[in-house]
Amino acid sequence: MVIMEGDMDLFSQYQMGDLTLPNRIVMAPMTRNRAGDANVPISLMVTYYVQRASAGMIITEGSQVSPQGVGYVHTPGIYSAAQVAGWKKVTDAVHRVGGRIFIQLWHVGRISHPDFLGGALPVAPSTLPVEGFVHTPGGKKQIPVPRALKTSEVPAIVRQFRQAAENARAAGFDGVEIHGANGYLLDQFLRSGSNKRTDKYGGSLENRARLPLEVTKAVIEIWGGGRVGYRISPHNNAHSMSDANPRETFSYFTRELNKTGLGYLHLIEPIGGRSGFVPPETRLGSTLRKIFERTLILNGGYDLHSGNEAIASGEADLIAFGVPFLANPDLPERFRQNAPLNEPDVATFYMGGAKGYTDYPTRVHR
Repeated sequence: MVIMEGDMDLFSQYQMGDLTLPNRIVMAPMTRNRAGDANVPISLMVTYYVQRASAGMIITEGSQVSPQGVGYVHTPGIYSAAQVAGWKKVTDAVHRVGGRIFIQLWHVGRISHPDFLGGALPVAPSTLPVEGFVHTPGGKKQIPVPRALKTSEVPAIVRQFRQAAENARAAGFDGVEIHGANGYLLDQFLRSGSNKRTDKYGGSLENRARLPLEVTKAVIEIWGGGRVGYRISPHNNAHSMSDANPRETFSYFTRELNKTGLGYLHLIEPIGGRSGFVPPETRLGSTLRKIFERTLILNGGYDLHSGNEAIASGEADLIAFGVPFLANPDLPERFRQNAPLNEPDVATFYMGGAKGYTDYPTRVHR
């Protein structure tokens, strides 16, 4: 059946390249700190993702592309054989119940600490102080001033993402999302407040976008554009992030991403609730929608009503839900029934264990 634009909603099927999604409800990537020793996914993570496999598409929590990219305790990686094997158990289980799952590829850059890095300083585009703390195996500690990557070191970052993309294929994922948001390494290079370099990776907007685009092209070489996404957060100012002209920066960057054949753009632009609020006059969604020719995912404070509105109006193709999916494993079914949602247990977001992770109740009636 051909669905006319006015009839589309969160429950409409969607064709994303060669991948058919049964609905337009995406599980957003969320750090949950449940990985085991050596940042290997554990059986509890299998249960967690299988419980949420009714999503049109799952995007996993950020997974480090290398040991250098680690900045949090018990977050999974995708750089070792053991991590690949751990993730393969997750993807096999999700596929057995009919789900689709992408992995988010992550390098934290300066949001780290020597406790994670064998005593070395975190790396960044520039040597600038960072506000904030990280929770290390040794406790809560101030983020140190990072070390600026040498020009000769930057290609190694591209290789880390390329290898992680290859590992993700071996782990059985359906695709990958590049984490270019929330003040992590690729975001640090793109935005003017965190990038004060004077080489070919800094200064002009073209230069600041160079590394993120090199990473994107390398990952697409492994997967093909249709199975690769990129996440951005133009308004995020945590960890000392800023940009002199977000509209110009992200319009240019989106045009360049579009040229690569990238499958989807994932835009964090909070419209209210726990996610915060970006005033309509400063939102970039409508601008980037006109620039990017393929799938657009919106994320940030959406509910059933606002999500349906965004889909029906053509504002977005897919809507990503974070905390609602965390607390409601059967979120698509609850939305379909217009049923009450479980309240999230905030205290258990990052604490480890099954409590607040795999023990949220689901509705019996379908």
